[in-house]
Amino acid sequence: MINILIVEDDISIVRALSEILRAEKFAPSYALNIKDAEKLLEKLRFDLILLDIRLPDGNGFAFCKKLKSYTDTPVIFLTASSDEFSVVTGLDIGADDYIEKPYRPKELISRIKNVLRRCGRTQSLIKLYDVTVDMDKGTVTKGGNDVFLSALEYKLLLVFLNNPDTVLTRTKLLSEIWDVSGDFVNDNTLTVYIKRLREKIEDDATCPKIILTVRGLGYRLEGRQ
Repeated sequence: MINILIVEDDISIVRALSEILRAEKFAPSYALNIKDAEKLLEKLRFDLILLDIRLPDGNGFAFCKKLKSYTDTPVIFLTASSDEFSVVTGLDIGADDYIEKPYRPKELISRIKNVLRRCGRTQSLIKLYDVTVDMDKGTVTKGGNDVFLSALEYKLLLVFLNNPDTVLTRTKLLSEIWDVSGDFVNDNTLTVYIKRLREKIEDDATCPKIILTVRGLGYRLEGRQ
């Protein structure tokens, strides 16, 4: 179950939003101010935070900045402040998305799901044939045996996992893994790491069934359960 914390002082908005989230099988909790939000965060683990800017006991921007200093939990601003300065400020301090009120429910859910995928919060265990990825522990096993991946190999695998049923271009892959190792990643390096990753998770790296090459376009993940 995906746990979502709503930090919003308007109880009518909280109720409507909670109903929308429950319909999508999410588990919503709420706090009407920053103090209560901090108490909940001390007790519970959340996969995403929906945060208003104007709160009774503080500023959502400052709270987001504080959150990002000690947690990687994704934050989406959900607020009536639609001016360019507010949007840019929210994104610059680390918010993962910025949605204006009044929101459209289907678009809101789509953007929540996109952030969850991008941040690896969709589910803990993901299976690819006989390969199992534990997103919480950051481990990979194949046929019950541990598979040891480098940081860049694991990040590359996460990019595929977070973009199911999507053809990923080499440009897209390069942009996603650019700074994982702190080194420059070029096109040739990407080829090497895809080859290494296939050698570790495929039954036959010369005839892959998990990371497929889409000729002229890029790569696509297969076998996700």
